[in-house]
Amino acid sequence: MDATELRRFVGETWNETIVPTLCDYIRIPNRSPVFDADWAKHGHMDEAVALIERWCKRRSIAGLTVEVVRLPGRTPLIYMEIPAAAASSDTVLLYGHLDKQPEFTGWETGLGPWTPVQKGDRLYGRGGADDGYSAFAALTAIEALERQRLAHARCVVLIEAGEESGSPDLPAYIEHLAPRIGDVGLVVCLDSGCGNYEQLWCTTSLRGLVAGDLTVEVLREGVHSGEASGIVPSSFRVLRALLSRLEDEATGTVKLKELKVAIPRERAAQARSTARALGNGVWAKLPLVDGLKPMGKDNVERVLNRTWRATVSITGVDGIPPLTSAGNVLRPKTTFKLSVRVPPTADAERAAAALKRLLEKNPPYGAKVTFSGENSGPGWNAPQLAPWLERSVASASRAFFGKPACYLGEGGSIPFMAMLGRRFPRAQFLVTGVLGPHSNAHGPNEFLHLPTARSLTCCVAQVVHEHAEHAPAPARPAAPRRRRPQRKR
Repeated sequence: MDATELRRFVGETWNETIVPTLCDYIRIPNRSPVFDADWAKHGHMDEAVALIERWCKRRSIAGLTVEVVRLPGRTPLIYMEIPAAAASSDTVLLYGHLDKQPEFTGWETGLGPWTPVQKGDRLYGRGGADDGYSAFAALTAIEALERQRLAHARCVVLIEAGEESGSPDLPAYIEHLAPRIGDVGLVVCLDSGCGNYEQLWCTTSLRGLVAGDLTVEVLREGVHSGEASGIVPSSFRVLRALLSRLEDEATGTVKLKELKVAIPRERAAQARSTARALGNGVWAKLPLVDGLKPMGKDNVERVLNRTWRATVSITGVDGIPPLTSAGNVLRPKTTFKLSVRVPPTADAERAAAALKRLLEKNPPYGAKVTFSGENSGPGWNAPQLAPWLERSVASASRAFFGKPACYLGEGGSIPFMAMLGRRFPRAQFLVTGVLGPHSNAHGPNEFLHLPTARSLTCCVAQVVHEHAEHAPAPARPAAPRRRRPQRKR
């Protein structure tokens, strides 16, 4: 591999065609279905699919096929195949998504979710980093190999349109396309994060998620607080007591046993390495208010808190009026939206059932308590890296970032990973991405760090190429059996 030529081609492709197309992509308000129930009617998703489809079809890749697959009642999926350029019977599966989170508030002046703005090395706008860049990076990596006539196994690229909604349609597509996908030996997922923009980061684990609405009702209608307080317990106080069953409010430690796991020794060692590499960058990248102290006694504990321990967050509230219309009324009910991050190896469904029992059993004062709408998604713990992949990742990081690779668990979820781990038990995984410090996916001022995206594209190309050297060769047809000549009698 000519690394200089690879870097040149990838850089030119990003500057000349990918960035302009990504700007067009950012302009499309393609909210994920959970945030836009009328997505099919609005047409933004079809517009984003068509944009990416057109760009992909123009790539100079021998035998490339690009198809938009549509199952009834589901979001579309872009399915691409590239035949092997090597004597290999293996398949590389590359994954990304094109749906987006909603706008959110707090964008800086001059920036906006649907307004692409490039400032230096940063391309601002919703979805560029999470995860619009993925289709472009995947095909550019393969095209770069083709230009140098370098070997690669057969490649399948999947770009789904529902990841931000929990990938509800993806299992149906995987089942539908299973005969065409075949057996997968390497999965490359481009929807993860990076601890900094200075080296290649590989995700080793993902937390799962249990989410639902916790409602406490104490009255059939609101009552003057002077009349009812002291007799009727506040629904907020009952909620506070229920949450104390689940979480130690002083430390944030989750008490439910179904949400506790033993941390593997290898992952604990990787957490120590990450803490050394990032220092206070483990937490300083977050927009903390002045004076706020991060949880945890040291940075190693903070890394493990974020990646291997359960946490509870309240992400929404209902039943509480805004200050401008808040009278002296004891409210009839309060609802909290709970987001519980689940350790990678915990059973998310079992944890969800245990959480419901914990919150609804014997409520204080006999209040009406319901935990409803709960959904759960499993976490994921990567299989041990094959020696070839560990060497390839290390070599690629040094070649295109100039520093060694790092390994880190992620605190969020990618439902696709657990699904693929079950379906392709022999597969190796390279889970990586461009969501680094301050990139702020899902929030205001989301940006794509362009130098990282270019270097990551080069790294993917090298790993896919070196995979071909270790992938199983096609089985030889059995030689015909020679028949013994019969003796004449």
